[in-house]
Amino acid sequence: MRTTRTGARRLCRRFVTEIDHLPAARVFIGLAIPGLALIALGRTDLLIYAVFGSFTGMYGFAEAPRQRLIHQSEAAVMLVGGVGAGILLARMHAHPAVLVSAVAVFAAVASPITDRLGLRPEGPFFGIFAFGAIAMVAGVQRDPILALMLCAGTAGLCVVVGYVESAQRVRRGGCKDPVPIAPHRTGRVSYVQAGRYAMAISISGGIGVLLGVGHANWAMAGAAVPLAAYSSRDRITRGVHRITGTFIGLAVTAPLLLPGWSPAMLGLVIIALLYPTELFMARHYAVALGFFTPLIMGMTELADPTDPLTMLTERGVDTVIGVAVGIAVALLIREPATAVLPADETQVCETLHTVGMAEDNEWYYCIKHHKAEQGKACWYGDRMGPYPDQATAEQALEIAKARNKAADDQDD
Repeated sequence: MRTTRTGARRLCRRFVTEIDHLPAARVFIGLAIPGLALIALGRTDLLIYAVFGSFTGMYGFAEAPRQRLIHQSEAAVMLVGGVGAGILLARMHAHPAVLVSAVAVFAAVASPITDRLGLRPEGPFFGIFAFGAIAMVAGVQRDPILALMLCAGTAGLCVVVGYVESAQRVRRGGCKDPVPIAPHRTGRVSYVQAGRYAMAISISGGIGVLLGVGHANWAMAGAAVPLAAYSSRDRITRGVHRITGTFIGLAVTAPLLLPGWSPAMLGLVIIALLYPTELFMARHYAVALGFFTPLIMGMTELADPTDPLTMLTERGVDTVIGVAVGIAVALLIREPATAVLPADETQVCETLHTVGMAEDNEWYYCIKHHKAEQGKACWYGDRMGPYPDQATAEQALEIAKARNKAADDQDD
């Protein structure tokens, strides 16, 4: 019991003092403004479209104003395009097999494009997710054009919020020059990756259709998750996190789907859940999914109400199917023998330091690079600090250890 309490205290201290909340706040604002308006107007059925538009704010972390503007605009095109394609197939009452094929083609086309553009988060996952999810619910939406406009408007709002925040960082002393980010994959490697997406989505979606699962899009999304990683070990780890986090999220979701929740109350919960989702997405994927899953399930329920138990069961089954297929395809289709993978995220992070892309001049300790670094260029979940100088930052682990021990001794 003492170990559990100690772990919880350390997690709380890290959550409050060592994680940068600004990126999560930026994404949250992008959804809160249109989301609260929809709740006030009694149109929570449209909230799902605002949510997918708000994912635009997740792109362009720690980038200069113009660079973030470009990358978030590119991400907005992908997201709005996925939502638009989903609405179109839903209004056509396309057969589920057609949906699976369309999403597979979308992924195969979007994958090399996102690689070339160097978008982060990497890959076409959110576009794939938007396409499949909207195609499953847009058939009952009475205002499809309004829904698409809402998604585009929310994405545009997020681009504006992101640009303003980045410009303010420049005024505080950050670098205004864009950071050179190499494409994630190029040439044959990029096309092989596109083939993985097409195959994994086709197989996982096809299995879902054959099993008669009502939301085969969740299987397709699950299959796409492991593919974003580079090594086999990382793909398996990411898949395990996807399954673990999803089932934790389903436990959180179950009470939200019980009778008694008004659409307005559920809508407020959905908006609130986006903040911790973004806060932990880069730091711990499984924890983030504990918040992301109820967010997705809640907005799906508002868009197209169905039996809660059926939806929870299908989400769990689809996730296991999708992740298993995604990992299998990733292990089966290896990188070309002569391929040289692009710089990994550590090298990209080092590039950020090289060009001085920092939010301030204070010192931090990066737990990924295991060294003291100046400024907030590293991913916020990997930073400890700030500290007054480099020497103090280099002692960050010892300081944290001593602080935790003192807190434990005080509790005793």
